[in-house]
Amino acid sequence: MEDALGRPQHAKAGGSHKPLAKESKDAYFRNLYTKAPDFKAIALLDPDFATVFGRDLNFNDPKAVANRHNYILWLKDLLDTTSYDEPGRKVVGLDIGTGASCIYPLLGCAQRPWSFVATDIDDKSLEWAKKNVKLNDLDGRIQLIGRKPDDALIPLEDLKMDSIDFTMTNPPFYESEEAMVKSAQEKSRPPFTACTGAKVEMVTQGGEVGFINRIFEESLVLRERVQWYTAMVGFLSSLTRIVDKLREHKIDNYAITEFHQGNKTRRWAIAWSFRPLRPAQSVARGTKAALSRGILPAVTEVLAYRMPLGGSVGGFAENLSNAIAALDLISWNWDKEKLEGIGRAVDKVWGRPWRRRKKREMELGTETEEKSKATEEQICAFGFKVSVRVSREHVSVEARWVEGHDETALESFRGFLKSASEKAAEDAKKGA
Repeated sequence: MEDALGRPQHAKAGGSHKPLAKESKDAYFRNLYTKAPDFKAIALLDPDFATVFGRDLNFNDPKAVANRHNYILWLKDLLDTTSYDEPGRKVVGLDIGTGASCIYPLLGCAQRPWSFVATDIDDKSLEWAKKNVKLNDLDGRIQLIGRKPDDALIPLEDLKMDSIDFTMTNPPFYESEEAMVKSAQEKSRPPFTACTGAKVEMVTQGGEVGFINRIFEESLVLRERVQWYTAMVGFLSSLTRIVDKLREHKIDNYAITEFHQGNKTRRWAIAWSFRPLRPAQSVARGTKAALSRGILPAVTEVLAYRMPLGGSVGGFAENLSNAIAALDLISWNWDKEKLEGIGRAVDKVWGRPWRRRKKREMELGTETEEKSKATEEQICAFGFKVSVRVSREHVSVEARWVEGHDETALESFRGFLKSASEKAAEDAKKGA
C-alpha cells in the first residue's frame, strides 16, 4: 500500500487474529470477502487501519487499493487439487515483481505453511518490501532478491534451486505510458486513479502478454522443475493470446479463472504445467467469460451414473469399488466412510483393446505372471477419483480426471463406470 504521495505504507498480513486450526483457517480466509466489510467497525478495532484509511473508504483514493486476495485462494485450490497429498502441504513459490508491499508472499504465508522467493528490479520497492517482511516476522520464509531487467525471471539456476512448486506474477499491464493513460480515459476516470505502482510495475515492453511470454519461454526450458507457472492478466484478450501459445506448443494441462474485485473490476489468471496432475474443474474452468472464445481447458469432472435413492447405498458402493478393483490397476484405494476412491492405471485397462492385447500376450506366452500385475513403478497414464454422492433423491457416481495427458481417457472411463454402476445396482438389489 502507498499513501497519496506514493510512499509505501507497511502491510500487515495476519492482523491480530488468534492462530486458527488448518481447516478453520482456510475457511476463514475463503469467506473473508463473501460479505461487504464494515469499514467503520474495522477502523474502530484496528488503529493502523483507522490511521491510513479513516472512517469512510474512498476507492478512488490510491491508499484504498484492494489486495488481490483471490489470487492466493485460487493458488491454494490449484495446488491442493494437483497433489495426492492432503491439502495444506508446505510449498515454495516465486513471486515475480513483488512490489513495495510484498503483499502476495505475506498473504500466502499468513494462510499456509508456504515459503517464497520474491523478486523485483526496483531497489526502492525492495527496500520497503524487506521492511514489511520483517514487520510480519517472516524473514525466515520470504527471501527477497534484486534482479536486473534482462535477468531470467525464474532464477532457479542463480539461486541453485532444483525446483519450486509455483511461480506467480501480477505483470505490468501496459506497453507504454500512453496506452495506460488512454485506457484510463476510456474508463472515464483520471489516468492514475487507484494505480499505486511504480512505472516499472505498470509499463513493460509488450505489455502483460510480452511479460508472460518471457516466463513462457523460460518454462519451455525449465519444464517440470516448476509444477505450476501462473500469472494474472488484466485483459481477456491477453488470456486468449496466451492460451493460443500453449496450444501451439501442445501444452494441454492448463487452468484459467476469473477474479471479481468489487462491482466492476475483473481480472483473469492463467496457469500451465508440464506435469500430469490435473486441477479440479472449478479451478481449471473458473470463468464464463472465456466460454465463447473456446479457450477453456478440457473437462476434468463428469457424472457417470445416477439412480433414485433407495436400497443399500453401502452395498452399491462396495460392489462398484470391487468392480474397479478387479481392473489391472497400479493402485486403487477406497474410503468406505467418504464413499470415494483414488485409482491409477497404465492405460485404458477397462477397454476391449487392452483386454485383447493382454489375451494375445498370454496366448503367445510373452506375458509372465509378474509382468501381468501392474506395479507402483509403472508410469501412470490415467489417474482418477470416483465418488458416490448421496442426496435426498438420488445416488450419483462422479468421476474426476486426476492425472495424465490423454483427454479421451476420461470419457472412456465414464462409459465403464456407467456399466459397472448399473451392474452394482442390480447386484445390490439382489443382495437386499
